[in-house]
Amino acid sequence: MTDPYEPTRRMPPVQPPVQHTQPEPPAAPPKPAWTIDAGRYWAGAVATAVVAALVGVVGTIVAEEILNVDLVVQDPFGTDSHLWAYVLGGAVAALLAAGLLQLLVIAAPRPQAFFGWIVGLVTVVAMLLPLTWTDDLGSAVASGLVNLVVGLSIGSLLGGVLRWTLHPTVP
Repeated sequence: MTDPYEPTRRMPPVQPPVQHTQPEPPAAPPKPAWTIDAGRYWAGAVATAVVAALVGVVGTIVAEEILNVDLVVQDPFGTDSHLWAYVLGGAVAALLAAGLLQLLVIAAPRPQAFFGWIVGLVTVVAMLLPLTWTDDLGSAVASGLVNLVVGLSIGSLLGGVLRWTLHPTVP
């Protein structure tokens, strides 16, 4: 028999314990970040402002000149003209909406969904406000309809501008 303490004796190799682990799932590809082509985006935003102003012009002409219905307008710009109040109001609203949309692209998880809701709700408010400014139902409804078309033009055009100028970039 051999001496177990003999220095030349070899010990059997130690086997590592068997680990029963699940294989790691493959790493998910990185989520794309979004980049706006700012020059084209703001060119589209300015074009949207022009369209919104022109929608106000058409709405004012149809209501006041063709249908002989006085529009109900709160003029924050001090123009003393329904036509110019709609021109400036539509243009400013479009540019503010474009700024909001760009901010949502940077900060919100689903910017187009939030933008659609915000523009939709602001448009509904703009439609309802004339009903609180006068007792003349015809004037209030005509003003609300003009506000509706201005809001629809802003929401739809800026949504399209975003789709054409938003590009995914992988970090």
